[in-house]
Amino acid sequence: MKNFWYSIFTILIAGILLTGCASSETNGESNDNKDEVVVTIGIQGSGGVFGKAREEKWFEEEFAKKGAKVEWKEFQSGPPMTEAMASNKLDFALLGNMPIIAAQAANIPFTVISQTIDGKNNVGIILPKDSKITSIKELKGKKIAVVKGSNAFNFLYRGLDEAGIDVADTEIIQLQPDEAQAAFESGGVDAWATWDPYISLNVLTDKAKVLVDGEQLGILSPSFQIVRTEFAKKHPDLVTLYLEVFNKALDWEQQNKDEAIERYAKERNTPTNVIEGTLDRGLIINIPVSDEIMEEQQKTADFQYSLKTIRQKIDVKEVFDNQYIEEALK
Repeated sequence: MKNFWYSIFTILIAGILLTGCASSETNGESNDNKDEVVVTIGIQGSGGVFGKAREEKWFEEEFAKKGAKVEWKEFQSGPPMTEAMASNKLDFALLGNMPIIAAQAANIPFTVISQTIDGKNNVGIILPKDSKITSIKELKGKKIAVVKGSNAFNFLYRGLDEAGIDVADTEIIQLQPDEAQAAFESGGVDAWATWDPYISLNVLTDKAKVLVDGEQLGILSPSFQIVRTEFAKKHPDLVTLYLEVFNKALDWEQQNKDEAIERYAKERNTPTNVIEGTLDRGLIINIPVSDEIMEEQQKTADFQYSLKTIRQKIDVKEVFDNQYIEEALK
C-alpha cells in the first residue's frame, strides 16, 4: 500500500497532466468522418487539481459541447507518456524537460503548448537525513537512484558534469519512483535524484534532506504541456479548449487554497504541511514559453547529445508553439 500511495501521489506537481486523442486517431486512423472525437488525457498519478476536475467533470462537460468524449490514462513518469504518444495512444501530456528532448530526438511528432513549472525547485538530489554527504563532489563512488530519461536524470548528469565528476565514477541505479522510494528508505541507495512531490514528501516527513536543487545549481527543470501534433492539426480548437479548462482547474485551486490543501491531504492521507510544501516547491502555472526557457532547453539538449543519450542534435524551438496558450489566455 505504501508503494501504491507513493506512485499515485506524483499527481500534485510533477504530475498533473493530460493527453487527448481521437478514438480513431488512437489507432492511427483518420477521424475526420466520425461524429465523436475521443480525447485521451494522460496524467501522472491521480487526485490533486485534476482529481477535482475529474470529479466535477469539467473537461468532460466542455469537450462534450464540441462533440468530443474524454478518457483518462495514468502514468508514473514522463517517458512512458511520450511512448504512448508515439503510438497515437496519447494526445495531451504534462511532463518534464528531458522526456520532451528525448521525444524530439526520437522524431516523435508533438508540440509544446505551454509551460507549467518554472523549474527552480521542483527537481533536486535528496539524501537520507543522517547522510554525511555535503556536496555533489562527494557523490563519487555512491549509489544514486534516478528515472532514466526524466528531468531528474538530466539534472543529475548536468550537476555531476559541472562538479567535475565522471558518471562512470558513480553507480547510477535506474528506478521508477515507487521502486526508488523503497530503495531510499531501506538504505539501498545513497542519494536520489527526483522531483516533487517526492522531495517535499521525504523532507517534510523527516526522512531526507535536500543536497541541491535547480535554483542552487542554476540548472532549471521546467515542465511543459504537449499535444500530439496530428491531433493539434485536426483539432486546434480542442487544444485551446484543453488549456482553458486546465486554467479553470488552476483558478479553483488558487481561489480555494485551504480547501484544496485539505482535499489533497485527505486523499493522500498525509499531513497538510507536506501538501503545502509540495505546492510551494513546484507551483503549477500555465503560461507561454519564453525565449529564455527555450534557451535553457537548448542547453539541456546539447548536453544530452554530447553524452549520446539522444540520437541526434536538435533545435528545440522547432517544437514550441505559443499560439494555443495565447488564445486560451485571452
